Amino acid sequence: MRKRELDLILAEMLESHNDVSDLNFTVGKPPQVESAGDLKAVVFDNQLLNSPLKPFQTEVLALNLINADRRLTENLIAHGYCDLSYTLPGRARFRVNIFQQRGAISIVLRKLSTRVPSIAELRIPPVLAEIAHEKNGLVLVTGATGSGKSSTLAAILDIVNETRPVHVVTLEDPVEFVHSHKIATFNQRELGTDFDTYSGGLRAALRQAPKIILVGEMRDRETVEIAMTAAETGHLVLSSIHTIDAGQTINRIIGFFEKEEERQIRIRLADTLRWSVSQRLLPKVGGGRIAAVEIMKTNLRVKECVAMGESEGKTFYDIIEAGEAFGMQTFDKAIIKCYEAGFITEETALAFATRKAVVGRGIDTIKASKGQKTSDIDGLKLDAEYARRVKAMRQQKL
Repeated sequence: MRKRELDLILAEMLESHNDVSDLNFTVGKPPQVESAGDLKAVVFDNQLLNSPLKPFQTEVLALNLINADRRLTENLIAHGYCDLSYTLPGRARFRVNIFQQRGAISIVLRKLSTRVPSIAELRIPPVLAEIAHEKNGLVLVTGATGSGKSSTLAAILDIVNETRPVHVVTLEDPVEFVHSHKIATFNQRELGTDFDTYSGGLRAALRQAPKIILVGEMRDRETVEIAMTAAETGHLVLSSIHTIDAGQTINRIIGFFEKEEERQIRIRLADTLRWSVSQRLLPKVGGGRIAAVEIMKTNLRVKECVAMGESEGKTFYDIIEAGEAFGMQTFDKAIIKCYEAGFITEETALAFATRKAVVGRGIDTIKASKGQKTSDIDGLKLDAEYARRVKAMRQQKL
């Protein structure tokens, strides 16, 4: 297979459905694309590609994507996976993950946007624009893979680019959104090409005079420790981590360290954390997806909870719920807003809720305000015969 043939396959897959976000090559299945959150088969003009893929086919595709890169080849052999970027000239850029499974090679290509999105376009809360004006500290954007973390961080950095004359260094795997130089100056470094490890790249960034540092992902203790040091020394550090909500984010970071270090790390984290933003993508009515965002902004209660740990009545959920006036919001509140706006169904709202009872009550309130039924129970009436018998029994006792 030549590069031209690979590009034709990728182009045909992109055109096969609307809103394609990922391309998937897995042995035993024909090539698939993810459209609006669902995997869908692709029908090719070449009938050979419509059959389930064989191991040698995914291996050939992988070798063409790796393109004889020694580092990537060694990573795939030693660790069972490798990450890279790939450009389809004039069409799209991809973040590629090649990995081994059951003795075969699988490939997933995530389509990257060629334009930096705005907060309004992403339909995320406008309060997140305030992050761009923070002077120092740690900002964490969390969520599952494919939940839009990179897009949110890119939108925040674009506000920086348009409003602040500062030096921004990004450490990414790979570079996803390319920021042009506006008011700010950007240096975007790619793992494997420009630096070897996140911890090493972050340590070097401290000598590159940045005001803002983006760390693509916090993967290990050393990266977390250097990031906190950078935040403590006057830098604004933005990063992502794979957790499902604000509380789990704090626990995940603390979990990188030994038990005897917990107290010290909690104090450092309480001093440096500025925002913890978590995202979930929900399937929309009529197709597509919309982000539900949990927002925790630091205040005295948050600092105390980070430093001392959660307790009865003092959980991160309770603090976020009580901080709505300050721009905070729980996932459940975000989900209720999406339902009220008609973006999602009741089933979707309940399926993605953190506390189903809270979302259920919110939905019932919305239904009641519209004069809709809030229960499936119908036909309730007083049992007159039962009431008569009870009355007669009482009279007999008297």
